[in-house]
Amino acid sequence: MNKEQKLSISQQKALLERSEIEKIPFSQLLQKHGFSYDSLQYVDNPAVDEECMRPIKTLDDMEKTAGQIPAVSFFSGAGGLDVGFSYAGFNNLISIECNEVFCNTLRKNNPDKMVIGPPDYSGDISKRKDIAELLQRNGISSPFHGVFHGGPPCQSFSIAANQRFSKDGNNFKRIGFDDEEKGTLIFDYLWFIKAFRPLAFLIENVEGISDFDSEGRIQAAFADLTRCGYTITKPQIVNAAYFGVPQNRMRWIVVGTRGRTPIVLPEPSDKAVPCGSVFARSLEGILNHITREHTATSISRYMLLEYGARDKLGRVDRLDPRLPSKTVIAGGTKGGGRSHLHPFSPRTLSVRECARLQTFPDSYVFTGANARQFTQVGNAVPPLLAYRFALAIRQAISEYFI
Repeated sequence: MNKEQKLSISQQKALLERSEIEKIPFSQLLQKHGFSYDSLQYVDNPAVDEECMRPIKTLDDMEKTAGQIPAVSFFSGAGGLDVGFSYAGFNNLISIECNEVFCNTLRKNNPDKMVIGPPDYSGDISKRKDIAELLQRNGISSPFHGVFHGGPPCQSFSIAANQRFSKDGNNFKRIGFDDEEKGTLIFDYLWFIKAFRPLAFLIENVEGISDFDSEGRIQAAFADLTRCGYTITKPQIVNAAYFGVPQNRMRWIVVGTRGRTPIVLPEPSDKAVPCGSVFARSLEGILNHITREHTATSISRYMLLEYGARDKLGRVDRLDPRLPSKTVIAGGTKGGGRSHLHPFSPRTLSVRECARLQTFPDSYVFTGANARQFTQVGNAVPPLLAYRFALAIRQAISEYFI
């Protein structure tokens, strides 16, 4: 929890009232009196058990295993899968991504790695021939003695995206495979797996994708890969909160291998990880920690919320430190991501705080405008979840790299 001196509720109310009456921006009043948004508090702020605030194991606590096993990342986004696989001992040779802002983040964090994406390339997986030629030109041949991993865009299948953003247009409606731009990219990815025959692969998506396979298109594609020599796991619906991630985040994961040893998937813990300890860590000197300057009107509403309650006007939720965070979301195309409310200070989270809920290392930097940073973090696979599944894949194929 931030150790900054807190305003009393009476002092807080007085500043809020002055801001509204005198039309002075609330951020200016706070600064003038030597305070910040972390000096504010909720009216209802009950004590939290020590167990909920106990530090959790993060990638910041781990040493990267030397990258021995080659990997190629598809739909790389800001690099959630890339980070998890790299900590598990994979050498991500190439990342493929079509969004230039995301590509800038990938290049910022891995300047020596190949990124197939704007401005030099399209990064569009549906352009199969072009991407295949680029892979071949950069040393990826068939059969590929390494791993493919990727999470095809999930908005077409996402329940959360539909609930939050469908009123703003068609971009986030759950139309599944009928989405001509994004709905069939999973089949483009499967084409690359069949064409390059990696030793193992991982596919990640939202749990809602299974609702759209009533005709068995995905299962038929998996059956085709089975005929090519792959052993494929039954799709797993996992909650990241039971794999060390302090956030409820449901994901659909499939892994396959053409190796001799079957992949034994990681088992979930019997207890979810609470998010309280994320907010006990210092943010001094850490990049991507810029907090929004809320108005007095917004703070006056937020400060009345109890743990887990929602501000209906702003559609933001106060996190409960005793529980996993609610899902970190990417947001819409018109305004970037929308974060939740800090559990102890009545303000929205910064990009870095969201990144910590997603288990990105603090050394990982997000580029672009603040709204686009939220989008990158919210779109990502939690690196710690990726790490757990990457370890399972590594265990199954390690005999080929002795």
